[in-house]
Amino acid sequence: MNVEIIEKLVEVVRERKANPSDNSYTCQLINGGANKIIKKLGEENAELIKAILTEEDKDVAAETADFLYHMIVALEFRNVKFEDVLGVLEERFGKSGIRK
Repeated sequence: MNVEIIEKLVEVVRERKANPSDNSYTCQLINGGANKIIKKLGEENAELIKAILTEEDKDVAAETADFLYHMIVALEFRNVKFEDVLGVLEERFGKSGIRK
């Protein structure tokens, strides 16, 4: 498993945001604004849920990859760094989610 691919993907999204191109799907999403990104993220989320419920593992993996890409685009649009998300996960790791 190569988790470095996520770092590479984040860098590509940042590069596309910094240097827009009409031929880039990432740029089209970012230039479309929050509503376009949210709509696409919602569609990808629905496809992931459907895959989890009814499809094979390889399809779940593919839909998860699509959702993750669109989530990274949304984060970069909002200037929220993926590293900050990982930092939150790191802080939460090992802590119980159940509070009394």
